[in-house]
Amino acid sequence: MPTNPWPEIILTSAACLILVLYHSHLFYQVRKAPLTTSFGLTNRLRRDWVQAIMEGKKDILAVQTLRNWVMASSFLASAAMLIGLGVLNAAFRTEKLAECSQALNLFGTKSGAMWLIKLMVLIIDFFFAFFNFTLSIRYYNHASFAINVPASRDPIVTYDAVTKIINRGGTHYTLGMRGYYFSVPFMLWLFGPSWMLMGAVILIVILYKLDRTA
Repeated sequence: MPTNPWPEIILTSAACLILVLYHSHLFYQVRKAPLTTSFGLTNRLRRDWVQAIMEGKKDILAVQTLRNWVMASSFLASAAMLIGLGVLNAAFRTEKLAECSQALNLFGTKSGAMWLIKLMVLIIDFFFAFFNFTLSIRYYNHASFAINVPASRDPIVTYDAVTKIINRGGTHYTLGMRGYYFSVPFMLWLFGPSWMLMGAVILIVILYKLDRTA
């Protein structure tokens, strides 16, 4: 049983660094060249959608679309909370689970304290996803009221104002999905830092294809 903590520290730090560098680059691309990213393109399309809805007075279509977004966010928020509570329950029953996961741990630290730390990181990740999905529901509910208010009745309710509300909901929805994506390397971390590093690399390759428009 290895007692040297450095392999765990180095491999885990490398995996986290890969995730941080990629999302820092993505944030930079969204700010400097938004249309080259799916996030920036979607924000622009939402603005066009809001303008078409408000100009055409398509109230029913607006409510149906926002309802679908709320339902999706509600389902994912509930799932994140249930998974987080399930992991929390596993944290109090660590003996057999820890023994099974340590069988594939080739380089990491095989201690009960480290096992609990990994579970806590995973729990925080799912609670992060839950928090963002609930915020997306909040903004979509606000948008469902604002999008049906005529501009002649309240000059504050403009296309840009409604788009800003919906885009905030979309941002939190995206962050919630990132919480789900991050759970993949964090779960693999339970089996060892080398598995976490491999999962982080594969995740970044997939996300790069999803986040680019070309």
